[in-house]
Amino acid sequence: MIAYVNGILENIEEGLAVIDVNGIGVNVFISGSTMDRMPGIGEAVKLYTYTNVKEDSFTLFGFLSRDELNLFKMLITVNGIGPKGGLSILSVMTPDDLRFAILSGDSKSLSKAPGIGKKTAERITLELRDKLKISEDELLGGGAGASAMSGVSSEGDGINPARDEAVAALVALGYNSTDSMKAVRKVLASSPEAGDDTERLLKLALKEMF
Repeated sequence: MIAYVNGILENIEEGLAVIDVNGIGVNVFISGSTMDRMPGIGEAVKLYTYTNVKEDSFTLFGFLSRDELNLFKMLITVNGIGPKGGLSILSVMTPDDLRFAILSGDSKSLSKAPGIGKKTAERITLELRDKLKISEDELLGGGAGASAMSGVSSEGDGINPARDEAVAALVALGYNSTDSMKAVRKVLASSPEAGDDTERLLKLALKEMF
């Protein structure tokens, strides 16, 4: 209903910002990470919002980017994840970290969010993995090596066996699956030719882990 709120930050406290929009104070619930990145009191701010309407309430949830808002909307489609649960997850994970956690089935990282248990975290990865459909530009920021990382999935898609094998090897060595995928992605972004050699790709990725 309300696409965004654009005004002056009047007040901010844990989980809530008051935005002065032409003399009207608007309460907007925010995540911990959004709170950390908000401007100072009296400064201009624009929050992209989700409107939650119930019989007895009309609540706004705000984010500094459309990317975060879209991920929030996706999270609350999962059974058992309400707006507060979505904010909780986005308080402890960046959008990129959340995407990688879902794609790699890293429910452990998701369960670190307050109020998100193991079963709920597993449900998130299960239900949202196919919905993400991350594009090459979103994964690599449009940089070199996008083709080497296209179509990433948790099980591997066969498009780049070296990439999939390198991620699997890092996980087998005890590294977090999300961090493993990010390290391999970083290597392929800077050295796309490494995608042709699993051993070389693994060695370079290992360097990124330290």
